[in-house]
Amino acid sequence: MTFEHVKGKDRGKVVLYALSTCVWCKKTKRLLMELGIEFSYVFVDQLQGAEREQILDELAHHNAMHSFPTLVIDDNLTIIGFQERWIREVLGR
Repeated sequence: MTFEHVKGKDRGKVVLYALSTCVWCKKTKRLLMELGIEFSYVFVDQLQGAEREQILDELAHHNAMHSFPTLVIDDNLTIIGFQERWIREVLGR
């Protein structure tokens, strides 16, 4: 799969599903970087074929609406949309 990795403080497995053209996705990515969090991200709109389908299937387990951004923490907690306060609360410790 085509995930990019950003090094930082370990706060568990943090994965961002995003679109390259989405303002809210960019803000979420920027916030994670500002907090210095280690995370992986993928721009779903830049994928094609089977790889895109695989990522969308994976995303559906966390967000059936396939809306962006979708932030998944430890395969357990899902934050949909740009929720700055919630992200800071959960990851900004």
